[in-house]
Amino acid sequence: MALDPDIRSALSIPAICAPMFLVSGPDLVREACKAGVIGGLPRQNARSFEEFSGWLHTINDALSAHRDATGQPTAPIAVNLATRVPDDELNTHFALCRQTGVKVIISVGGDPTNLIARAHEHGLKVFHDITSLRFAEKAIAAGADGLNCIGAGGGGHSGTISHLALIRNVRAMYDGTIVLAGAVSDGATIRAAEVLGADLAYLGTRFIATTESDAPQEYKDLLVSQTSSDLIYTGKVAGVPANWMVESIRRAGLDPDNLPEPLGRGMRHDHLPDSAQPWKTLWSAGQGIDLIHDIPTTAELVRRLAREYVEACAVPAMVDAARRVAAG
Repeated sequence: MALDPDIRSALSIPAICAPMFLVSGPDLVREACKAGVIGGLPRQNARSFEEFSGWLHTINDALSAHRDATGQPTAPIAVNLATRVPDDELNTHFALCRQTGVKVIISVGGDPTNLIARAHEHGLKVFHDITSLRFAEKAIAAGADGLNCIGAGGGGHSGTISHLALIRNVRAMYDGTIVLAGAVSDGATIRAAEVLGADLAYLGTRFIATTESDAPQEYKDLLVSQTSSDLIYTGKVAGVPANWMVESIRRAGLDPDNLPEPLGRGMRHDHLPDSAQPWKTLWSAGQGIDLIHDIPTTAELVRRLAREYVEACAVPAMVDAARRVAAG
């Protein structure tokens, strides 16, 4: 495995709280990092660079105070940036990241080659989202330090390949950091990610239903009351395939079985009425929704995930049986 040992030693469990549009704010990222989970903060959630800078400085100061008070490490911050950003803006953002304890840049969509090169100049690692082996090969060629492998059952940006095949195939051709993403909501699944060959697990939907997330309460309540049978996988909402909550589509005045067609390619929603906006009134969720039954604090959730992870790791009887079978 190729996860930076300095990063792994700061984690209570091998997991990332995914950066989510209009959901991941300073409170969620701060609490995730305090609890020992990498906290992802999307740049697009801030209205300006100044606001984003303020967020990162505030989070970093809080984490420093937490380390001083407890003597315990905190997990690093990850920042989500678009790949199509001019070099001068990239350099400004990367300088800010270096000042505020950011270790990882998370990129999605497009060609990440230039972003990766600029990030490396600043000593930052880049984890790029992929949903297929073809995209994995492109990201590897671009020099990505990690791949967020989004398999079937993910939420806002989901692939269609089972993790059982995707992770094994990516590991066979790549010795960098692998992150299993999609339908991860408990500690046993985090452990399963490691068994398959991943270094980290990527949790999005599960962290939406926490007290610190910026999601509307109605969104959080639906995550508790709905199941995976209440999701629809379609590219007609935001222009890219994702799993969407059918009830949110209905409440926005649309027919889930007769959605309007996008007006072009790529991520877009100009084909939708103003009352129906992706991630504002139309809400995504992964199939891990089936394991969401409450809205805890982030700290409570991570403690639960850690207990479940440890329990999943402690299976000596199964290990002994497997060894006997392997030995013939």
